[in-house]
Amino acid sequence: MSWVRDAVMALRGIILMVERFERLSEQLKALADSSADQDRRLNRMEAKFEMLERMAGPRHALPDKSRR
Repeated sequence: MSWVRDAVMALRGIILMVERFERLSEQLKALADSSADQDRRLNRMEAKFEMLERMAGPRHALPDKSRR
């Protein structure tokens, strides 16, 4: 009967592993969603800074201090 106990323990281990993989899969999906959200936010911020730079016009160098 020990082979039955071994088989049950093996099945139990497989079930636990499947549950862990499902939890890890859910966590990985949440991380991927969070990463995509952060990427969208960063893209919006970059676009705003680029727009501000274009609105500011060309930048001119400051006069050299040694000319005074």
